[in-house]
Amino acid sequence: MKFAVPVFPGSNCDQDMVNALRDSLSAEAELVAATTTDLTAYDAVVLPGGFSYGDYLRGGAIARFAPVMQAVKKLAAAGKPVLGVCNGFQILTEAGLLPGVLQANRSAKFICRTSELIIRNPDTQFTTAYDTTTIQLPIAHGEGNYYCDAATLASLRAHHQIVFEYADNPNGSVANIAGIMNRQGNVLGLMPHPERAVEALLGSTDGLGLFKSLLEHYQEAQHA
Repeated sequence: MKFAVPVFPGSNCDQDMVNALRDSLSAEAELVAATTTDLTAYDAVVLPGGFSYGDYLRGGAIARFAPVMQAVKKLAAAGKPVLGVCNGFQILTEAGLLPGVLQANRSAKFICRTSELIIRNPDTQFTTAYDTTTIQLPIAHGEGNYYCDAATLASLRAHHQIVFEYADNPNGSVANIAGIMNRQGNVLGLMPHPERAVEALLGSTDGLGLFKSLLEHYQEAQHA
């Protein structure tokens, strides 16, 4: 399985993501420039965390216009998995690949700590490798307060698109939402950082389950 990790000006978790995919998952992973227009050589895309284009206007508001995002949309439309982490989640909402928006944290302060997550939907290509219903992942964001209107929330619930919820809701997200997917189930955005929890040395391996789920889903599809 070959992952592309787009790098926007201001990305700062791109190399961490590549290291997690290569070293902990033993998958192929390459950094690609934000000017890239063709991702057909890749099986999946992971939009990393950071502060793309300085997060001017809003997190992800400028990155959505980068050339690579048209290629990401084509890959998503083809049914391949797309994962957005932190700033990557913000970019996915700004690009219209996921509903809702990410606002400033309720406390108006940057939050950097470990958070307990509830796996609300264990039957996705991002969660099937987990044998537990709760995990611990690091969070580090100032604009992680997920918001959507009541109709959108009802739709998310009706179609089982809420994948992760916070146990303690550190940022004020509606319905404790930490991560959602699109209705097709191949695009996931979440604010916590799974790539920072893939080795015991880092304090947790709970992030590895997400990447293993993707790899196992891909391998099963190849042998179907």
